[in-house]
Amino acid sequence: MIILMHSSKTMRPPTSGTKPNRMPVLLDRAEELIVYLRTLSPRQLSQIMNISADLATKTQEQYAKWTTAADQQAPAAASFVGDIYSGLRIDSFNAADRRYADTHLRILSGLYGILRPFDGISPYRLEMGCRLPPGKYSNLYAFWGTAIADRLPSSGRIINLAAGEYSKTVVNHVDADRVVSPKFLTVDPATKQPRFVVVHAKIARGAFARWLITKRVTDTPAAMCEFSDIGYQYDDALSRPGEPAFVCQEFGGKGLSVRLT
Repeated sequence: MIILMHSSKTMRPPTSGTKPNRMPVLLDRAEELIVYLRTLSPRQLSQIMNISADLATKTQEQYAKWTTAADQQAPAAASFVGDIYSGLRIDSFNAADRRYADTHLRILSGLYGILRPFDGISPYRLEMGCRLPPGKYSNLYAFWGTAIADRLPSSGRIINLAAGEYSKTVVNHVDADRVVSPKFLTVDPATKQPRFVVVHAKIARGAFARWLITKRVTDTPAAMCEFSDIGYQYDDALSRPGEPAFVCQEFGGKGLSVRLT
């Protein structure tokens, strides 16, 4: 079983804390991309990424400082900041959890392609769906091709917790029967009907990945339906083959996100 997540826009700088285990498997491709990205001006980055001038300048500075030096890397899963990582809470994993995650968890990245949770990375900003100027690197889906999917086992279930922008680098290149894409819904207090709430769903994806890892859940559909963290319960009526649905009456993960109090 492989669990897929995706990178976040926001990252922590490397610290003197936990050190990475190894370098990313597609590092040579990341180095190629960085060489190109360093040629783009802040103005170009602002337009391409639809970000402010200040953030574009910061992004260009990240590209300039980007490095593969071992002493300046940080573990991927500990570097990304976002709701899905708040739900994952990888800093609280014990040694056995970390070993299991290293085997079963993969993070999809616009710059690095695919990462194991404790691969060493350097801060950057590059979303998979970003449309770069015309040329070899204009379409990252074309740039990565099947390289990301080729790094996954050729058989076994794939638990897709990544955003569509990222997951298409995998699901478009593997047998659809292998992919399970859980969905997480919250009951609306006004209508009493389940609906999709972005922040809730992101935290739930991280919590689901955490549950799979820390409980060593098997990849059988029946086992996955037992997820009940942060208020969620499996809903058979709303589920479809390959798309189990989990609904919470009251979201229990507010304390996991700085956006929710």
